[in-house]
Amino acid sequence: MKWSPRILALVAALALALAGAGCAKKPVATPPVPPAPTPAPAQTTPTPAPPPAPAPEPPKPSVAASDLKVVYFGYDSFTLDDGARSALDSNAKLMRDNPALNVSVDGHCDGRGTVEYNQALGQKRAEAVQQYLADQGIPATRFRVISYGKERPVDEGHDESAWAKNRRVEFTPR
Repeated sequence: MKWSPRILALVAALALALAGAGCAKKPVATPPVPPAPTPAPAQTTPTPAPPPAPAPEPPKPSVAASDLKVVYFGYDSFTLDDGARSALDSNAKLMRDNPALNVSVDGHCDGRGTVEYNQALGQKRAEAVQQYLADQGIPATRFRVISYGKERPVDEGHDESAWAKNRRVEFTPR
């Protein structure tokens, strides 16, 4: 007797199904879990003391720009006269008393002359002031020298009184 391919496929499928059913595993019984023992009271250890607070930063100098004296110059000059040296002596004392004080030394000029000329003259004025203070024992690292030339007048007038106020070196705490 000849078997048709359909019957062979059915017989094979039935054999596979019976073989798979016979291989099923029986569930394994798990032993009951005993109750967890009551934990012993935990021993308390003293909590460690908090770490000490970081050391405070050194106090910032309480010096305002108004505490530092302005240095004035003659026309077309960067020479320090007696009035300028007196103002700088006062500023040097203030800086020695406040070692954390760093300043910007700002050179200014009046409105006459070219922008380039006044820029260079303002730089020379600021450098003359810085050198005087360095000679007084104030380290040059505590200064930043800037020239504003004629760009930041304190008096907009166009007479000798206004020009005299604009020929100056100012100090700005930084």
